[in-house]
Amino acid sequence: MTATSVGALLLCRADPETVRPVAHLLRERMLLLPAGDGWSVLVPEGKPWRKDTHEGHGGAPADGPTVADGGAEPVDRVVGGWATALAVGSTWPVLALWWDGDRSGYTLASGFRRPVGYTWLADGTPAAEEEAMRTSALRLGLDPVTDVQALEALTHEDPGADADARLRGLLAVLARAGAGLPTGLTPGESADRLRSVAGIHPEAEQIEWAGWRDAVRVELDAVESGSLGPWVLGPRARAVAAGQVAAGLPLTLWGARQRSGGWLAAGLVLLVQGLLGLAYNRFRDAGGGSPGR
Repeated sequence: MTATSVGALLLCRADPETVRPVAHLLRERMLLLPAGDGWSVLVPEGKPWRKDTHEGHGGAPADGPTVADGGAEPVDRVVGGWATALAVGSTWPVLALWWDGDRSGYTLASGFRRPVGYTWLADGTPAAEEEAMRTSALRLGLDPVTDVQALEALTHEDPGADADARLRGLLAVLARAGAGLPTGLTPGESADRLRSVAGIHPEAEQIEWAGWRDAVRVELDAVESGSLGPWVLGPRARAVAAGQVAAGLPLTLWGARQRSGGWLAAGLVLLVQGLLGLAYNRFRDAGGGSPGR
């Protein structure tokens, strides 16, 4: 890892078909690839973050303003917002892996629960609470004994393990649950390198914002196919959709005030899925078939 290697990956515990409709709502250019049995990975094509990523350094952002929100943010904050946006309207967790040359870590988002994460300094020194590892294992459905022990080992001092090695250790534990990043998508690589490697993968799929009309169409296709899970229809559907709208509106306003592209995306995902869920269920209850497109 070098002082200029800033990058991130979004590891989702769902197959690409399931991830695709929600990923479109992020309104970010990304590449979607399979990443093991029942896992997918999203590789951002843009770099809406600064190299001097963590607060306390001061000074202007090193990479200049972003296209998405007009001001560069720390990489962990950006991808944490994206992970939350993907997870809040889904039944599967999202693990955002990030690094900036000075630190590395992850943020785990799962439904409406508060995200958890862990951070290591560049030399591998743990810089977070050990409890986060146990919580992460629980939310990811990992083995409560062997996997938790392996994760807790990553929170102990180890002079021979730098931040890259810590993230590789995390991925080794996730491999027991079927996760496996495609060859070349390695923690510590630059965003440009990750994008280049992902782009030549034979199963890579472009995720690109094409407007709200196409986004809604993709979402409806996912509802009809059942890939978003059973909660989109049935007695719980209206309550879930109403809760998404209630949570999405203030989150969208907060993200806009903070000029945070990631959290703004999270709010918009909630709003779109909630409003669409309410409309879809009303349509179905009225005796309609598949909504026209």
